Amino acid sequence: MEKMILLFSVFVLIYFHRVLIMFCLSPITAWATRHHNVLGTKHKSIYTKLADKYCWWFERLFLYWCGNIHSHRIRKFFYKNVHQIQIEKKVVIYSGTEIRNPSGLCIGKGSIIGDNAILDARAGIKIGKNVNLSSNVSIWTLQHDYRDPDFACNPNHYGPVRIENRVWIGPNSIILRNVTIGEGAVVAAGSVVTHNIPPFELWGGVPARSLG
Repeated sequence: MEKMILLFSVFVLIYFHRVLIMFCLSPITAWATRHHNVLGTKHKSIYTKLADKYCWWFERLFLYWCGNIHSHRIRKFFYKNVHQIQIEKKVVIYSGTEIRNPSGLCIGKGSIIGDNAILDARAGIKIGKNVNLSSNVSIWTLQHDYRDPDFACNPNHYGPVRIENRVWIGPNSIILRNVTIGEGAVVAAGSVVTHNIPPFELWGGVPARSLG
């Protein structure tokens, strides 16, 4: 009996050690990252050492680990309950997804996020219902200003992305800042979307333009 317990413990540590670490530490790091301003005013030294450095780093690490968990249910549990992503029912987020600023991401009912997606929600991403993001889709809400001496992200170079209901985005497409994709629109594979797309239109190309 003791050998069985020992073997089971070793099995859990080998195959579920990341889940156990995230289960213990993710709530702390996620809370500290979201409340860094409070920590900064009341406990500046703790903020400097933990919130500014380690908590942000650990949250990025845990999000990366979460994206590579094989179980969809476990991934969704951490995304919704720990990292506070607004996820409605019947949402599927495939493995390999990279999420930045999870609290700024909202995904509507029945939507699908394909493999290896990048969702940069630092300026906010809102995805409607029954949206299909194919594999390797990237959504960026911040851009560096190439005219700035430090290549900084100036206010004119960031903005939210909104994807309306029943949109289909083809694989390897890139959606840039301040873009709204209208209901029922289709983005062809490998496109770079830099402007708003009207509802029920097909767009494609680099940069994307109306195809029909």
